[in-house]
Parts: sequence; structure tokens; C-alpha cells
Amino acid sequence: MAAITAAMVKELRDRTGLGMMECKKALVEAEGSVENAIEELRKSSGLKAAKKAGRTAAEGVAVLSVADDNKSATLLEVNSETDFVARDDNFMTFANEVLEVAVKTGETDVAKLMEGDLEGKREALVQKIGENITVRRILKIEGDVVDGYVHSNSKIASVVALTGGNAETARDIAMHVAAVNPRVGKPDEMPQDEVEKEKDIIRAQPDMEGKPEEIVEKMMTGRINKFLKENSLVEQPFVKNPDQTVKALLKEQGAELAGFIRLEVGEGIEKEEVDFAAEVAAAAGTGKA
Repeated sequence: MAAITAAMVKELRDRTGLGMMECKKALVEAEGSVENAIEELRKSSGLKAAKKAGRTAAEGVAVLSVADDNKSATLLEVNSETDFVARDDNFMTFANEVLEVAVKTGETDVAKLMEGDLEGKREALVQKIGENITVRRILKIEGDVVDGYVHSNSKIASVVALTGGNAETARDIAMHVAAVNPRVGKPDEMPQDEVEKEKDIIRAQPDMEGKPEEIVEKMMTGRINKFLKENSLVEQPFVKNPDQTVKALLKEQGAELAGFIRLEVGEGIEKEEVDFAAEVAAAAGTGKA
């Protein structure tokens, strides 16, 4: 059997980022060949990644790239199982590498983007970190003027496209989008089924009971208009200056809203409820929480 030296273990650790004992074991199985050890570790990383694929990954980061000419922007969500991993340097390096490839290729289909080298890197990262890691979505927007904002926790990001105006205004409005979370850009963009659902809620309110139909309709109109204003980006008070609406800001800057995207990490993912006390008790063999 080939002698496994400290230098060989260090080389394998430097090249794979894995722990010392795992590297030593791989070298023993590969009879001292670093290259063969790497090949076998890559194969096993795929198996480990597959085993972890069913585990819920609802934490993670949102990363953003705005083109130098401010004509387009790309948003990417990469998920992990825990927030601790989402703050890991290796995880962030992977997320930014995926974003770089998405920007370079213009690909917005996650499955196509991850074919080949990126999927291999994801599997290797799963093996190294020990959590399920997924690339969930890639969103892109284009326009005359585009800019975006990522909140300090990297959990919320947004981009805004304008016709006219400037990048600073687009970024300010993107910050507003991140903070306020408007449902649509303009009132007439609200889906009709959402309007009808809101009408049903208004009709069911106690102060509507027993009123003549014409009074109900008048009150309904007022409340629906309020609902549309509260949930439409251009009608909302601007977060940096609540005395003016976003529409007024746009007019002041000679711009019009062309579109916006808001991404919040984990939105729509059903998280598993974990009883950590029970898990710890079971691990300790007490059976008591």
C-alpha cells in the first residue's frame, strides 16, 4: 500500500476543500494518487448531492448584476438549508459564479444553465458543506435605464426599468420596491381575479350589512380604489420622501415606469417545522423534550 504523506493530504485538501480525514481516506482508497482520489470524490459528491436533494432549502441569498450601460439586470436566487451556510464564503463564491455565467450567456432557464461544469461545482459544494444547495431562479429585466438594490441581509433584491430618467432614480425606486413590496406597477395592471377577491372581502365587512345596494357599490368603489393605490408602485408614497408619490418622482425626473422585479429568498417554499428539542432529546437517548 502506498504511503500517504501529510503533503499529499494537504494538496488534496487545497484542491477539494474537504476535511483532512476524508482526504486521507480518499487517498488510501486511491493508493496514493491525488488525481484518482479527486475523480472518486467527484463521483461520490454526486451521490451525496442526490441524497440531500429531497431536503428543503428555503434559506440562501439573492444576488444581482447590473450591466455597465444600465440597460439590463439579472437577479439570481440560490438556496441553502440554513442561514449559517448562506453566509459561508464558499456558498457566496458559488452563487456569484453562477450569476456571472447567467449574465455572460443570457440564460434564464436554471436547468440549462446548470448543465455541465456548474452542476459539478454544486455537487462538490453539497459534499463539502453537507447541506442541500439549489439554484432556484434567474430573473432578467431590460430597458432604457435599469438599476437595482440588494438589501444588506441579501434576502431581498429588486430591479427597476425606466423609460427616461437616470440610474440613480431607478435604484431609489428599486429600494422602495424592496421595502414596500408593491403587487403591480400601475392600478390597471392588477389582475381582475385579485380585484374580485378584494370585492368579496369588502362585501363581507360588517359595515356593509343592511345598506342599500347603491350605497354598497359607492363604498365598494372607494375602497377598491384605495386598495389599488396601496398596492400599485406608482401610486405609493415614495419611501425616501413620503410627501410625494412614486408617480410624482418619475414625472419630476422625466421618466416612466417600464417594469420591476422583486425577489425575496424562500418566498413560496413550504418550510418544514422541526422540533429541535425533540431531536436533541432523541440524540441523547432520553426521549424527553
